[in-house]
Amino acid sequence: MELEVIGFDLASCVTAETQGADRIELCANPHEGGTTPSYGMIALAREHTSIQLFPIIRPRGGDFLYTAMEFNSMIADIQQCRHLGCDGVVIGMLAEDGQVDIDRCGELVQHAAGMHVTFHRAFDRVRDPLTALEQIIDLGCTRVLTSGLHPNVDLGKDMLRSLVDAAGDRITIMPGSGVRSGNVLELAKFTGALAFHSSARSPQPSRMRYTNPDMAEELTAVGIDAGEVTKLRRILDAYSTSQLP
Repeated sequence: MELEVIGFDLASCVTAETQGADRIELCANPHEGGTTPSYGMIALAREHTSIQLFPIIRPRGGDFLYTAMEFNSMIADIQQCRHLGCDGVVIGMLAEDGQVDIDRCGELVQHAAGMHVTFHRAFDRVRDPLTALEQIIDLGCTRVLTSGLHPNVDLGKDMLRSLVDAAGDRITIMPGSGVRSGNVLELAKFTGALAFHSSARSPQPSRMRYTNPDMAEELTAVGIDAGEVTKLRRILDAYSTSQLP
């Protein structure tokens, strides 16, 4: 069973690999839901890890309706990811009416030729999830990251099960948003999903010895909890083994 973990910083990427993750979704700006990381961050993440590395291709936070200029930046970012040796990219574009932007997503998939493509949680904002699923399969994506069209996987588990059933072996449905060691086993049993996505996020306090008291701020960053990744890996491995004939 696959375990994907978000890397919001370089230290988290190394931790994800050492604690048993299969894949890193590399993102910047966790408070905006993840945006495309810098060239340097992608390059160093690739240099220091050997597991699958999938940067998100998302030029800004907010919705998933992009301008021509933003679209061109996404193409350039995908080309950069290929140059740096990434295994895949994570994309998602919608039209104004809540449909998948098939034409422009198709262009992004073409530019990603030779890499795998995950369709991210823009999927959770579509008008008709089963129609969108078929369109994403036709585009050639290899997985869909989704919380089942709800804010988290616990609320969306019924839809997740429906998506897993509809997808069959044509594409991987990967539940994400709220996946933790405390619920991943129940989710696996209920939905039938074989891949899971977790931020395993943990606040990282500043290492500064001096902070300006007049700023009245806490300069915490977002990293991952190594122990949480280890627990997720062990639970998924144990469940997978229990399902062997």
